[in-house]
Amino acid sequence: MVHTPTKMKARKYKTKVKVRVPFWRRWIDGIKKRSKGFLARRPHRSLRRTYRRDYVRSLRLPGYWAFTVQVWRLLMANKKLFGLLALVYATLSALLIGLISQDSYQSLSDTIRTTGADLFQGGWGEIGKASLLLASSVTGNWNQPLTEAQQVYAIITGLLTWLTAVWLLRVIMAGGKPRLRDGLYSAGAPIISTFIVLLVLVVQLLPVAIATAGFGAAIASGLIDGGGVEAMLFWAAFTLLLMLSLYWITSTLLALVIVTLPGTYPFKAIKAAGDLVVGRRIRILLRLLWMALIMAIILLVVMVPIILFDAWLKGIVPAISWVPIVPVLLVVVSSLAIVWISSYV
Repeated sequence: MVHTPTKMKARKYKTKVKVRVPFWRRWIDGIKKRSKGFLARRPHRSLRRTYRRDYVRSLRLPGYWAFTVQVWRLLMANKKLFGLLALVYATLSALLIGLISQDSYQSLSDTIRTTGADLFQGGWGEIGKASLLLASSVTGNWNQPLTEAQQVYAIITGLLTWLTAVWLLRVIMAGGKPRLRDGLYSAGAPIISTFIVLLVLVVQLLPVAIATAGFGAAIASGLIDGGGVEAMLFWAAFTLLLMLSLYWITSTLLALVIVTLPGTYPFKAIKAAGDLVVGRRIRILLRLLWMALIMAIILLVVMVPIILFDAWLKGIVPAISWVPIVPVLLVVVSSLAIVWISSYV
């Protein structure tokens, strides 16, 4: 077929000329597109009423205690698997990071026993001393400052334990029977993505850090003791900063699980977790606070008798005062706590 000049000319005029869009224009268009998508997915607006027709509240979960029992039964059904995981994490922590200083623990114990003789009396007084020692361990008063290498080891071992627990739980809930070896070999793939989400979580906890620093400054300056408008404004700002961090980390904790899915990028996981908690944030936050309360109760129920037994045993046999019974068992209990928290989340 021979093309006539007229057709060739028409075809010539139909060709489209590609216009190169500046990079800043593409960047602005991308921001607008993401903003529209964000507003389309989120029915709530700041300082505006959300109508009932826009609520997203479907979330079928058991009650607080029933859900806790469900998690406990899942772990007990696989107690050998998760017990070995906690043991591996405790061993790595002891070898790479080190135990809590036995000398610091003994010194603090003697100080509390000496200075608190009048304050703590009777059986409940001994429980109060043990609880105070446990609180000191949680706040880090037993520990020597960690070196940079120990901090890196702590982050890596914690992330690997979290990833392994999540991987094992996913396989178990899918009907499989995994081995710990398979979890240790396979769960570490998304460690970089998980670390990025963890960095976002740390940034979201900055308001809590600011509130804590402000609380210390307010106590030192006597602002809280003075009362009045200044104290009221301080507590209002403290509460707002605390609620802001809680608001943010509610979805980011779920993102730490979502990011372990194969091929999931960290900020995609954060976006998906934010979409999941829309209209459900308060209920999920309350469950996370319930998890923290349960962990605190378990820590008290387990560690306080151990501290009392350690004090009683070393009072009878002073020759074994150097044996780090409490530091070793505290590492084991902390390892079990990480497995419990990952299972609950």
